[in-house]
Amino acid sequence: MNYTLNQLQIFLSVVKSQSVTKASEELHLTQPAVSIQLKNFQEQFEIPLTEVIGRKIFITDFGKEIAIAAEQILNQVYAINYKTLAFKGQLSGRLKISVVSTGKYVMPYFLSDFIQQNAGVELLMDVTNKNKVIESLEHNEVDFALVSVLPTKMKIEKLDLLHNKLYLVGNAQATFKKKNKSKAIFNDLPLIYRESGSGTRQTMEHFIEKNKIKTLKKLELTTNEAVKQAILAKLGYSIMPLIGIKSELQNNELQIIPVAGLPIKTTWSLIWLKGKKHSPVCLSFLEHLQKEKEAIVHNNFSWYENY
Repeated sequence: MNYTLNQLQIFLSVVKSQSVTKASEELHLTQPAVSIQLKNFQEQFEIPLTEVIGRKIFITDFGKEIAIAAEQILNQVYAINYKTLAFKGQLSGRLKISVVSTGKYVMPYFLSDFIQQNAGVELLMDVTNKNKVIESLEHNEVDFALVSVLPTKMKIEKLDLLHNKLYLVGNAQATFKKKNKSKAIFNDLPLIYRESGSGTRQTMEHFIEKNKIKTLKKLELTTNEAVKQAILAKLGYSIMPLIGIKSELQNNELQIIPVAGLPIKTTWSLIWLKGKKHSPVCLSFLEHLQKEKEAIVHNNFSWYENY
């Protein structure tokens, strides 16, 4: 056999994501490149590793065994790399973070300097919805999670990073008779919702239920980017985090519609399991955040205070 570490990594990613498309996105490769390497890897075994039924890929029992071995091999390779860097006096290891989808506008700014200053640190950041973020934290699959709505059934510790504001947002071309609107405006606006399991959806529904607002539900979409594009296309309105619409506001493509009771204010918090024994990389990252948090906010989010 003559398989490569790259093929092992590609196969393992396909197994974990159950999708060639998702694996290509995670690895920042084209789908054909992943498919070719997967095919080359599978041809080295007499027993099938995967099977395709319809358009869905399934991992065989033998494939699952190979995936376990592949992960062990890759972990040993990472360990060699980390030990080499540690011997040279450099901080090394993995930093695993799960981030709610809107958090992709926040977390990179709190990671940038730390990653640049520590070349031996490998960052693994998964961006998904709140339910999956909490699940990965609960199963101890990640070191940290970034959320704007804290879990209520889990013992955690946290570090608050940035205020989160959610406004009613519409296409900039929409016009209204009154400058300041009462909550009754929701009776006439088709609302676009995030999917169940989203923190933004949870916050939005809590506001609607608390204020006993009757709404017209128009669409349900799986990402804030999709919601934003739907608003730009004049398909409806939504309560959205300010953090994700900076460019559209500055380009006069979207507008914030002033409504009594808005914005909703929450906090972006980095959380971890209470009592978790952090690795040296994680401890160093927390120390970095505690020291640099205010400067990061000032340097990257000063525009935030204008709204």
